[in-house]
Amino acid sequence: MKVDVLLGLQWGDEGKGKIVDVLTPHYDVIARFQGGPNAGHTLEFNGIKHVLHTIPSGIFHQNKINVVGNGVVIDPIIFVKEINALKKMDVPIRERLLISRKAHLILPTHRLLDAASEQAKGKRKIGSTLKGIGPTYMDKTGRNGLRLGDIETKDFQEKYEHLRNKHLQMLDQFDFDYNIDALEEEWMEAIASFFLVIDSFNNIALISFFLLILVWILTFFKIVP
Repeated sequence: MKVDVLLGLQWGDEGKGKIVDVLTPHYDVIARFQGGPNAGHTLEFNGIKHVLHTIPSGIFHQNKINVVGNGVVIDPIIFVKEINALKKMDVPIRERLLISRKAHLILPTHRLLDAASEQAKGKRKIGSTLKGIGPTYMDKTGRNGLRLGDIETKDFQEKYEHLRNKHLQMLDQFDFDYNIDALEEEWMEAIASFFLVIDSFNNIALISFFLLILVWILTFFKIVP
């Protein structure tokens, strides 16, 4: 099986999405295997400009499989909006998109922790996009996070509240004002609509007979070990 990997090794905004769009006709599978919705991949397809944040750039091509792998962190709010926008353009999402149940979810409290941590750094701010990506990867590597597949379990609410409460205790350590209610309400609405916009979740199987291109969305300077 031939596998090519596209990496961003500069400071970002390198045109990775456009390159993927150019290469896609030569491959059967386009897989995103890391990163979060801080990415904004602008591409033009059939004369129309599109911006993708989570979904691989091959989604507009016929007879292509697009994979969101388990290394990707997903913000349900952003993801559902992206899916709905594609469905309005009659993109056959179910036929072209596979999502790993092991992909981790960005919680509202992840975004709050990101903002609180950035504020606390003062002049040493790193320029975070405040999307909660860093804190989500901390939970992923620490084996504390919520996965997409957890939505299907009976104890999802319990798992969510446990992690949420842990995050709120961490937020108490910062001099940071926040209101979680609006964020949480929108997040829960997105979770509830997930099954409606996706139709079904798919486990990623080993694809041994396709030409495969892997897309590393994060830049070299944002790699999470």
